[in-house]
Order: sequence, then C-alpha cells, then structure tokens
Amino acid sequence: MADIDCLVIGAGVVGLAVARALALAGREVVIAEAAEGIGTQTSARNSEVIHAGIYYPPGSLKARVCVEGRKQLYRYLQERGLPHKACGKLIVATSASQRPVLEGIAARAAASGVDTLRFVDTAEARAMEPEVACELALLSPETGVVDSHAFMLSLLGECEAAGGSLALHTPISGWRREADGFSVDFGGDDPATYTVKSIINSAGHGAPRLLGKLDGFPAEHVPKQSFAKGNYFSLLGKQPFTHLIYPVPEAAGLGIHATIDMAGRVKFGPDVEWVEDDQDLVVDPARAERFYAAIRTYWPGLKDGALVADYAGIRPKLHGPTEPMPDFRIDGPAVHGVPGLVNLLGIESPGLTSSLAIAELTVEQLR
Repeated sequence: MADIDCLVIGAGVVGLAVARALALAGREVVIAEAAEGIGTQTSARNSEVIHAGIYYPPGSLKARVCVEGRKQLYRYLQERGLPHKACGKLIVATSASQRPVLEGIAARAAASGVDTLRFVDTAEARAMEPEVACELALLSPETGVVDSHAFMLSLLGECEAAGGSLALHTPISGWRREADGFSVDFGGDDPATYTVKSIINSAGHGAPRLLGKLDGFPAEHVPKQSFAKGNYFSLLGKQPFTHLIYPVPEAAGLGIHATIDMAGRVKFGPDVEWVEDDQDLVVDPARAERFYAAIRTYWPGLKDGALVADYAGIRPKLHGPTEPMPDFRIDGPAVHGVPGLVNLLGIESPGLTSSLAIAELTVEQLR
C-alpha cells in the first residue's frame, strides 16, 4: 500500500480543480504546494477573464476544454453565489484591413461551438462604449470576469470536505519511479519521503522542469520550456468601459486589452515579453510607452500619466517567440507509458476558464 493514493503537485486553479474532482471521485488526495498559499503564481497573475472559446483551432484540446469549461464554470459560480460578471467583450478592428481577421475569428469560433458572437458596426459599438474607436467590432456576450481567488478557495474547500488535504511550503525535491508507483521526496520545514500511487503534475510553468527530474521518465516526453512575461498597467481616474475591450490578436497573445475587475476597475494588459527567468515579476514602468501607443489605437482619449505599473505574470509556454502556439497537453500513461502519472503541460490561457473541464479529463486518465 502506498502512503499517498493521489498526489497533485501545484495548488493553482487547475491543480485545485483536479484535486477536487479526484476527491469527489473517492480518491485520497494530497496537494503539495511549494509556495505559502494557493494560487500565488499564474493563477493570481492573469486577467481573471472567463473566455468564450473564440480564438482556438476547432477540434483542438484547447478549444474543447475552453467551451465546455466555460459552461461548467458559469454554472459552478452561479450555483454557489461566487463573484463573477458576464460583462461581455468587444474585439475591435481599428482599420478596414483588420476586417478579415475578425471574420476569421468569427468563423473559427462558430466551428468550435461558440454561436453567440455577432458583428456590430461603428455606431453600435460607440453606443455601447462611447470611448472606443473602431471600424467594426465582434461582440462576445459570453465572455466575463471572475474573482479567481474566491473560485480557488471554493475548489479547495470542496476538496477538503471530500477528504483531500493541502500541504503548503512543500516543494518536491526529488521523485522516482517504483514498481507500484513512485517515491517522492518532499522538502520544506519537515522533509520526508513517501510512496505515492498516482501523481498529477500540475506545477504550471515549473511542470516541465519538475518532469525532467523524474528518474526513469522518457526524455522525449519532456517538452522544451519558454517563458512569456505579461505586464499589466492599471488606470487612474474615471473608468471608461463597461465591457472588456480587445484588439485583434497578435502572435503570442491576445494583444494589450482592457479588462474590468469585480469592482469595475479597468486594467490593461498583458503584453508579451519573452524572458529567461520565470521569477521576473517586476513591471518596468518604461513599458508604459508601448502600452499608451497600443491602447490609443482603440481608445484615443487615454490621457498621458493615466497608466500605473501594476503586476506581471508568466505564461507557461511550450514554444519560443518564432514558433507556432501549441495545444494544451494532458499527457497520461497512454502518451508517455508511465502508469499513474498525468502531466498538465503548457496550460496557459484559457486555463482558468478550462479548469473544471481539464479536471474531468485528468480524472479519466487515471481510471
């Protein structure tokens, strides 16, 4: 008998959703988190947007879990009375040349099962958002925002109510394959080694690095890791929007967009800054200049001095700056041949939206 039935490594939103699903399925679950609290990394440093499932290739894992996860997430939040708002968003084309991009987004979304998008002309867009300048816009009424920390606390609470447990300040210092599972070295204040039957590697941007330390794991299934830093700036003064405002997407992200938190405050970001250090979370105030330029393409009324450096997050990328964006990876035993192990790799946006659907697929991998 193993000391631990299921070990979930990482207490971000996806790890917590997986742990909850396992506990509700009757498994004994321990969540190991290296930090001092839940959701301190990518899960706490994003836009807190509930995505509709618009941008991703039809049939991809990313598209499927986003569309299904969005439905599950709204239902979960509504049933529990958790803070969220289906405020909708406008994707704005600021020149006629961008019209084909919007049309392509609409077609891709429809192929993925998102059938609520509609085009709005300049007059209707200005009626909805008087400050916005655009030639044409695409309205997504199913896009919204959520209090991600309240959501994570709820996931943890339901996991613990079903018998799961959380160990903070508990990094994984080593792990090895054994005949009937794994042995895992836990660090922290009380280091110890335990045997584990099943492991879900949900360590976010640390997942590939951790996987590379697993003795006996096939090297060809350890992906290359890259880090894309996303910087955010908050807005001083009167809040200009009631919807989320997005430009047309760019190569490695969705462009510097305007999002709204649960209090109605507007922030802008993220941009894309490729970095070597995944702990580099300081926003350089000098980046404000490129933010002003990008934002003024759709909000020409932005005043000088209105942006203040806020926070940054790291996207866990599996590709570099010049490479195409890959799909999410939920790599179970059928992929890598190691029984009892599921690796969640490259789970960046829309990971928050997709978390409940990802959890379902992860549990299936361990049956």
